[in-house]
Amino acid sequence: MASAACASCEKSPPEVKLKHCVQCPEVKYCGRPCQTAHWPIHRAVCNSQTGSNARSAGNTNARSGAAATGGSSSVSAKLSPPKGLEKGIATPFTHLDKGTWLHDRPHKDVYALLVDAYRLRVEDMYNLEGEIEEGSLYGGASSGLAGFRRFLARVAARPGLLPPWWDAGKKKECEDLGMDAGQWHDLRCAVEKSDIIEHYGDAQFPMQLRMFAEAVYGGRAPGGSSGKAMMSMMMAMEQGGMGDMKASTLDLSSVFKR
Repeated sequence: MASAACASCEKSPPEVKLKHCVQCPEVKYCGRPCQTAHWPIHRAVCNSQTGSNARSAGNTNARSGAAATGGSSSVSAKLSPPKGLEKGIATPFTHLDKGTWLHDRPHKDVYALLVDAYRLRVEDMYNLEGEIEEGSLYGGASSGLAGFRRFLARVAARPGLLPPWWDAGKKKECEDLGMDAGQWHDLRCAVEKSDIIEHYGDAQFPMQLRMFAEAVYGGRAPGGSSGKAMMSMMMAMEQGGMGDMKASTLDLSSVFKR
């Protein structure tokens, strides 16, 4: 059973905002000092988790290598994200531009992406505009469920953003995932850009989440910026229109200032 309190100081929401240990979703901390202080205790368990993940990744890589003779490895390498979901997708920025970013994905992946798009949006609005989302952790709530429900209503109001199979029952399943403390996409825990990058293994994934949220809010990005120019560039790179430039080498912090 996952704890709803910091593993070090034992404080819990709404007094503090909790974040997961990246490798162990059930272990939570209110900040870096507590995580550092608790590390000598948590190290053994966390290392065993990491080792298990590494072995799993090794097996996956071995299977990918075996499939390389069939010519599929180059395609697989371009799927985003490389981890954190049941499966990644090709040309994600093209899908974002078309409004089909959530389409043709496993149900659980869609739920996870909706939760994380909301969590990162709330974090960005707080940091860049000082806006505290009503019904969020930043406003003192024990979870972000109330704010997330409003976010889902906004998504549903944008024709075509949600996959065709979405209905009231799937909405409830999505909310239930967000309130399951035993996994990473937890509405009881705050998230920031570095957490997203580490969990999904993709430096560009925060940008995907932000661009999706921007579409949900009618093109409004935190801080008053617009992602249109970046979207065009990322699409051109996906389609081979940027020469030898690689997306993985871009320093997006200088573009988004966040």
